[in-house]
Amino acid sequence: MEAAREGRLKKMMCKVLTNESQDRFLKVNRSIRIAGHSTSVRLESAFWDVLEDIASREGLSTPKLISVLYHEALEKHGDLANLASLLRTVCVIYQEQRNRRNAQAVLS
Repeated sequence: MEAAREGRLKKMMCKVLTNESQDRFLKVNRSIRIAGHSTSVRLESAFWDVLEDIASREGLSTPKLISVLYHEALEKHGDLANLASLLRTVCVIYQEQRNRRNAQAVLS
């Protein structure tokens, strides 16, 4: 019975989860300063990896990138209810844009 359940789960996940290290799912807290105030952000390791990649491509440190994103969100929306949610969404959008660019490069 357990083997059948595992088989169904593997099909449902499209092997995305089965091929990844558990470390990518670990939640990691990091302390950063935004506008002179210390705050703590808790994200899964995989999101920190993406943020570090974005920061590197932008020539920024990861804390500086987060500060820039925070201020951009405030300018655009006037308020920010959840910084961690903003950062996760930024990571997804970044990966979507990257996938589109890669697909366009392949088609060119």
